[in-house]
Amino acid sequence: QVQLVESGGGLVQPGGSLRLSCATSGIIFSLAAMAWYRQAPRKQRELVAAIRRDGSTDYAGSVKGRFTISRDNAKDTVYLQMNSLKPEDAAVYYCNFDNFRGAYWGQGTQVTVSS
Repeated sequence: QVQLVESGGGLVQPGGSLRLSCATSGIIFSLAAMAWYRQAPRKQRELVAAIRRDGSTDYAGSVKGRFTISRDNAKDTVYLQMNSLKPEDAAVYYCNFDNFRGAYWGQGTQVTVSS
């Protein structure tokens, strides 16, 4: 059974930082491509960052240079380091894994950016 469990969200002031974690189970993590998505109120879910099994990464243009996705294969965990946070980064952030059976999502973690 695939499980993705996000943590690390919270309230931060503009310009601050947060580190999100997604602990996984039920998958061969070292072979998995992983991604972070976010969904703000009244907006569609959007891809924030992705990391392939070889460690190569992709970012949405709006977060490039501020966010860093990384993985720890020993802990079956993917991270999202978010720096220089802006009010427009506020959203529920979701961890994602896809395989031939479909897409798997965590429960999400809320990020609020406000002074």
